[in-house]
Amino acid sequence: MSINLKNKQEIISKFGKDSKDTGSTEVQVAMLTQKISELTEHLKSNKNDYATKRGLLMMVGKRKGLLSYLKSKDLEGYRKLIKELGIRG
Repeated sequence: MSINLKNKQEIISKFGKDSKDTGSTEVQVAMLTQKISELTEHLKSNKNDYATKRGLLMMVGKRKGLLSYLKSKDLEGYRKLIKELGIRG
């Protein structure tokens, strides 16, 4: 259920400032979004996996906090990121 190295490198190259930029807010949000979508698919077939559901809710909360931080610091970057990821309408 973890992100494999190829997907991770694609996310970093798309959203990061350079190839080693794993800590920027945009990259963190994109990685969390990928993990959230994978866990959502897992939970569709495993409805009683409560530990995974708890982890998913914690990831959603962390992503929400990072997005609110990004919105306060860089509004245009925030709008661009949510449009590219398709996480809000």
